[in-house]
Amino acid sequence: MARSHQRTVYDALVRTAAQTLLTIAADPAHLGGRPAILALLHTWTQDLRYHPHVHVLITGGGLAPDGTRWVPTPRPDFLFAGYVLSPVFRGHMHDALRRANLAGQVAPNTWTRDWVVQVQTAGSGHRVLEYLGRYVFRIAITKSRLESFANGRVTFRYRDRRTGQQRPRTLPASTFLARSLQHVLPRGFAKVRHYLLASPTCRRQLDTARAALPPAPTPVASANPPDDAGSAAATERVVIPDPDRCPGCHVGRLVVVAILPRARPP
Repeated sequence: MARSHQRTVYDALVRTAAQTLLTIAADPAHLGGRPAILALLHTWTQDLRYHPHVHVLITGGGLAPDGTRWVPTPRPDFLFAGYVLSPVFRGHMHDALRRANLAGQVAPNTWTRDWVVQVQTAGSGHRVLEYLGRYVFRIAITKSRLESFANGRVTFRYRDRRTGQQRPRTLPASTFLARSLQHVLPRGFAKVRHYLLASPTCRRQLDTARAALPPAPTPVASANPPDDAGSAAATERVVIPDPDRCPGCHVGRLVVVAILPRARPP
């Protein structure tokens, strides 16, 4: 059904994913704020099979409804539970396809079985932005993953999700072309979308949210005296990162359990 009605289904998929998060975020029992949301549509797996899905990056908190304060998530590594999002997402998707007169083309048990929304913490979000950024203007497979073309067969590399290992996959050229072309989006379809505070129409609210955010942790200043007391540049304080803070998520902190003695000279 999605393959036959790509523009309608893809649009519903992205919109309902964002709508689900906005619905839960607006509930004071879960957050009670207006977050920033970045959504990106993907239609492929590593081996180019057809698998429409949406990657979403959402802030760990949101702007309060009155616009005066930032509402943070109680835990830095947790926002919403997947079992809370799943039935809401399923219901929004069902309503969207029903309005498009497409719900009848889906097996009835689809709307009664459990759906799964994968949720995980992204830390500062830099790694997720880097990951998503690689696919904004890129097709399903790049030249670097192509290994050979011989005897009418194409060999390429893909990452096995279960093992995390790189594996080769060889397909007839016609099958490879068919798998590649099924990921060409409808003309003019916006696969990257921004919602609420991330929307270009909410610049003022975004500035308000940034001003309401708690200040960043104060960095540790070096205690080493300057080499040249008469130099203006030397008298400036040298700021170094907090050595005990995780460089990846900038939230977790190093806890020393033990210091192992050196077993041999360097």
